[in-house]
Amino acid sequence: MFRAFVCFILLALPAGAQEPRVPQSPAEISLSFAPLVKQAAPGVVNIYARRIVDARSPFADDPVFGNLFREFQSRPRVQNSLGSGVILSADGIVVTNYHVVGQATDIHVVLNDRREYDAEILLADEESDLAIMRLAGASDMPHLTLRDSDTVEVGELVLAIGNPFGVGQTVSSGIVSGLARSGTATGNARGYFIQTDAPINPGNSGGALIDVAGQLIGVNTSILTRSGGSNGIGFAIPSALVAQFVEQAQEGHRRFQRPWAGMIGQPVNAELSDSLGLTVPGGVVIAELRPGSPFDSAGLQVGDVVVRVDRAPVNTPAEMLFRMSVRGIGRAAEVIYIRQGQEKIALVDMIAPPESPPRDTIDLGELSMLPGLRIARTNPAVIAELGLPHDAEGVVVLDPGPYGGQVGLLTGDRVLGINGRRIDAPRDVDQMLRGGGGRIQFEVLRGNRRLLLRFRA
Repeated sequence: MFRAFVCFILLALPAGAQEPRVPQSPAEISLSFAPLVKQAAPGVVNIYARRIVDARSPFADDPVFGNLFREFQSRPRVQNSLGSGVILSADGIVVTNYHVVGQATDIHVVLNDRREYDAEILLADEESDLAIMRLAGASDMPHLTLRDSDTVEVGELVLAIGNPFGVGQTVSSGIVSGLARSGTATGNARGYFIQTDAPINPGNSGGALIDVAGQLIGVNTSILTRSGGSNGIGFAIPSALVAQFVEQAQEGHRRFQRPWAGMIGQPVNAELSDSLGLTVPGGVVIAELRPGSPFDSAGLQVGDVVVRVDRAPVNTPAEMLFRMSVRGIGRAAEVIYIRQGQEKIALVDMIAPPESPPRDTIDLGELSMLPGLRIARTNPAVIAELGLPHDAEGVVVLDPGPYGGQVGLLTGDRVLGINGRRIDAPRDVDQMLRGGGGRIQFEVLRGNRRLLLRFRA
């Protein structure tokens, strides 16, 4: 009777299913991750970074109290950081987090087999919290292959490999517990993450999140915690974005170029969906649109609801920016949007933020009251570099210089006027500060705050 029951089960197997077989190795018998770890671990490295930082007084940037506390500023000090990285090519291309190596003066990388290399940063981006490096003199490096993160599904088994707390390389296991996580930024990182319950701890940053085939699906970047320990909510930057970083680094870019949208959007909630005539909340409604921007040129209008970019659903501006960034500069993205209840399709060109109008950068010389001050005209490229509001106009401070910093100017300040005279172009600032002396009053816009900065030349 037992033999007949077994025959029935074998005959009931669906077409194409693999027949039962005897385990072929000790690893299969014990259901161990050991072969997978042995394959992937050599491609994950430990990173030791050293940077010089200024320990500044909390009053340093205050226009009133800054000068009073200037004598109490601390001297520059050395700051060391510890993290992980992933080798992505045989010639030593390594990806890690920006917060591990950003602004580092010395970067030392130690492989799983204890070989050591110095590394240089090829491309780094604080907003995405990613950095691409190259190991000096490296060849025939063990490395991981990238899997398209768009094929990852919730529930997949994953391993996190890194160097938590500096104890040495360790491995933790879990599953993919969420996708398309946005609004979970830590520090300056903004974006779109894979969520996992594989334990991630300090030092795991920049390490690998791999699937059961040993392919890289994400770079571990942060955890959500109240205690400082791993509570089973960790986030990894998807491999699709990592691939774009590697591509741009190999093309020689020093800064990551994001496609320019030239628009402001907001998520569609239940209340907004009713007013827009949508049956289900979802998508991103265009609230503002800059004339001549790619979305404007493709025929989209204010009030249109973007629901898909390259066939992937988008429900937040962060998801839209991620999809555009993954598509890459120089290509076109298929955008599906809804206008008055009708679904429409447009091809939107992915272009870099344009230098139009020209920025007309000016460095004030020795004859100026603020020598070393660097200013420029605001344009989409400047807005992207400094993180200014999408509709910013006028003249902006690129670098306050030694004297501009003393009077309270900061990078990103928009100069509205000097001594009551409106400023429209960089040359206006140069003319107002050239020669002479007396009292000077700057009217600047810092974020959403209007400030008056006064000094005597």
